[in-house]
Amino acid sequence: MRRRERTRRATRTATMLAVLLGGAGVTHFLRPRGYDRIVPAGLPPRITTLASGVAELAVAAGLTVPATRRASGWAAAALFLAVFPANVTMARDLLDSPRSTRAARLVAVLRLPLQAPLVGWAVRVGRHAARR
Repeated sequence: MRRRERTRRATRTATMLAVLLGGAGVTHFLRPRGYDRIVPAGLPPRITTLASGVAELAVAAGLTVPATRRASGWAAAALFLAVFPANVTMARDLLDSPRSTRAARLVAVLRLPLQAPLVGWAVRVGRHAARR
């Protein structure tokens, strides 16, 4: 594959990751209560929700800039690892709740192993970004 094609593919992949993170970041501000509920015990819910939203937006912005793409790819991987405990909390709460639907429980549990490909995607973006 030629260098120009690799660069375009890397840019497209980083942009898709930026859109995913940017969308998630925005939802932290539009619907914070849902995120507040899954903040692990011991952390202040609203502050944690807003801080993680800011982090997602900052990483998304960094992914769109070639000069910061490498660091932002690695930051995205770290962010996906950092939010994993919240995903575990959400799955546990839904499994324990008699009011949750079977579909909600299934989605919450299936979401857990999907975190690994997200981390891998972010690592690849970090690795393949042009060195500046």
